[in-house]
Amino acid sequence: MAESAAQSGLNRHAKPIRSILVTQPKPATDVSPYSPLAEKYGIRVDFREFIDVQAVPYKEFRKEKINILEYTAVIFTSRNAVDHFFRICQEAKLEMPAEMKYFCISDQTANYLQKYIVLRKRKLFVGLRTAADLFEVIKKHKGEKFLYPCSDIRKDDLPEFMRANNLKFTEAVIYRTVASDLSDLSDVKYDCLAFFSPSGISSLFVNFPDFVQDTTRIAAFGPTTAKAVRDAGLILDIEAPMPNAPSMTGAIEAYIRQHTLAPSASVDKAKDNS
Repeated sequence: MAESAAQSGLNRHAKPIRSILVTQPKPATDVSPYSPLAEKYGIRVDFREFIDVQAVPYKEFRKEKINILEYTAVIFTSRNAVDHFFRICQEAKLEMPAEMKYFCISDQTANYLQKYIVLRKRKLFVGLRTAADLFEVIKKHKGEKFLYPCSDIRKDDLPEFMRANNLKFTEAVIYRTVASDLSDLSDVKYDCLAFFSPSGISSLFVNFPDFVQDTTRIAAFGPTTAKAVRDAGLILDIEAPMPNAPSMTGAIEAYIRQHTLAPSASVDKAKDNS
């Protein structure tokens, strides 16, 4: 896989990016962070989720013998965790006590809690942006007994932090991350594939076991995704976040400017081909 890509040498970078497959769900509206990129450089951007989230049935969860009400705090690192936690609570006919504390990795996740609870009446603690930011908040509440609802596939950083700081916590696997069925796609022949989790890389090879990178540029968001790309024997061309490009779209644009056509030339050529 990587050998074929490497044999293409510098020609891989010289080839203009005319198409991108974003391995995430299509936005609910036509406006997305990729819209300006597509318009500016004449790029076709498609969306297709490479991973599916499957609920752990309540019957199966009960086998773990986790009594949610024994905990004083819940840690949320994603919207999926929020949805499936309250699904379990609903099926167990549990009502969260007013004194329960909620620790969220970001404002986005915290705001999503409004779907289930009234935020102004709850004890809410939020990290600025990253898991490391949230760790600093958690450190100040060492007396709590934490419940960490998560997927069967999750990063190690949070559990490792909790153990290293002798914090009382329990992981509760309430949903699973599996490869999506992409059998309706004839191939993934795009100039750029953008990935956001190691599971997305796994899904690529589950669905396309004979995938050859060749001149396809691979973009990865986050260090664990970048590692998964390299571990799979692929060449990582675009990595985010970076100091000069905190977003995936910013990283892709930086790559385009550095390696392919200038913006004006790209747009002109796109018009000529239309």
